Amino acid sequence: MLRYETASAAPPEAVWPLLARPDRWNEWAWHVRGAWGLGSPEVRAGARGAVRLLGGVPVPVRITGVDRGRSWGWQAGPLHFVHRVDPVGEGSVVGIDVDGPAALLAVVGRTYGPWCRHVTRVISERATVEGGRGGGW
Repeated sequence: MLRYETASAAPPEAVWPLLARPDRWNEWAWHVRGAWGLGSPEVRAGARGAVRLLGGVPVPVRITGVDRGRSWGWQAGPLHFVHRVDPVGEGSVVGIDVDGPAALLAVVGRTYGPWCRHVTRVISERATVEGGRGGGW
């Protein structure tokens, strides 16, 4: 499994809406152009739908589970992603975990891994501002 994390001054309740609302994903993931069938306003366990990526490519996904306020996971082909926020003191840790076949994880770690690390920072910064603990966004 690959894990990408960023510490945040934002409390989990400021991070969660960014992670769990498909209509907000493009605020931290520039390559996401839309999503449908995954739940509204938040992701819903068992939902099947698609995410539209840059270039208009729809990727079919299934929401595998939701622990409201903490984490949700989805399956995209052979890869399983978990988007999470872990409480730490008055702040949190924003994380994305990726699991799948070892050979594919090796490629994901070199290609998509740096992007996962970047978006955890963007989410952390955005949530800190929205949570009232930072400067202007």
